[in-house]
Amino acid sequence: MVRSVTDTTTNSVPVAPPPRRWAVALAVVAITVIAAVGVAAILPSTLVAEKENQRTGDIEPAPYALTPASAEPVNSRIVFGDLPDEVERYGTPNDFVFVTVTAPSQSVLSWLVGREDPAIDFLTEEDKFGVRTPQQRREFNLQLMRSAEQEAQYVALSKLGFDVDISPGEVIVQEVICAEIGDDGSCEEFFPSDEQIDPADRILEADGRPLGSVDDLSEVLAEKQPGDTVELRIDRPGEGEKTVTVELSASPEDPERTIVGFVPFDTRAIQLPFEVDIDTGDIGGPSAGLAFTLALIDELSPGELTGDRDVAVTGTISLDGSVGAIGGLVQKVSAVRQNGFDVFLVPASQPEFDDPEQVQRLEEVAAGDVEIVPVATLDEALVALAERGGDPLSPVT
Repeated sequence: MVRSVTDTTTNSVPVAPPPRRWAVALAVVAITVIAAVGVAAILPSTLVAEKENQRTGDIEPAPYALTPASAEPVNSRIVFGDLPDEVERYGTPNDFVFVTVTAPSQSVLSWLVGREDPAIDFLTEEDKFGVRTPQQRREFNLQLMRSAEQEAQYVALSKLGFDVDISPGEVIVQEVICAEIGDDGSCEEFFPSDEQIDPADRILEADGRPLGSVDDLSEVLAEKQPGDTVELRIDRPGEGEKTVTVELSASPEDPERTIVGFVPFDTRAIQLPFEVDIDTGDIGGPSAGLAFTLALIDELSPGELTGDRDVAVTGTISLDGSVGAIGGLVQKVSAVRQNGFDVFLVPASQPEFDDPEQVQRLEEVAAGDVEIVPVATLDEALVALAERGGDPLSPVT
């Protein structure tokens, strides 16, 4: 029989629980991890990131990364002056969208996070900046943008049936031609002109003759043979005017034709029938050329080229309507997907389409959400839009 509550309890003294050493250990680990992440976010990626220089074959630090950036509407960037009474601007509820990439500095942490991301490419100093000076890069990018805007205006208005005139422009170097391309696609040898002229150089005179256009330079070269020299007066961004002597070469396409060995910018001036301006903002390079062209056509023609959707577009545009390749296609596909667009017109001439691994990479980044549509010309772009619900183009008469 139990006579009291005390019969069911013990008389032992309570003992404190043993210290929770595991909790202390976890706290230490957590603090260590947080500290390590903080340090990794500060340390530059050059401590761990390396990449082969395609030009030299050397292994170099990779402090930058090419990453997706923005996808922004073009139509709202088009500004018209006073339009003639017979020209109408049509409202467009949907937009053409141009896509950008960025190449910020990277930390050890961002390298750890991004090294397995198919939409990120790590870059060396030369990958990002090339071998040009800052002044040359600024002038080069400005010239690219001016060319892209004018070419878009010319192609769009010509396609619509407007009369557009072209006048010659000055001679500006876009790039020096490669004389021998290696198996990996890099340039193994440039023409001799590479020793004397750089991209963004403005060529003022050839053998004392002032140059008003590329045709003027061609006339001087017509009297010379490969191996001869020509004296060029140039204006180099950041350095000013100087005179250089360049050894001439034979054209790779026509051995009978003598060339300096560079590709000039298309600086011809476009004379439009009315004032049009495209707010390029901080866009660098010509990759929005096709987007500018399509948006301008859409603004000045009835119907909706885009159908019932916004359409992302990238690619350069030439005066003949051909669409040229651009850089950072994988990153741009990622930006299109992240911004929720499902159709992306891209240049058919992209080198990625010739590489099965790159094609697979594009498909992985698109993840079935973005239809990548290669086009080689403006006409192909218009057909592709019509096939996806857009209205066919109605030229203005």
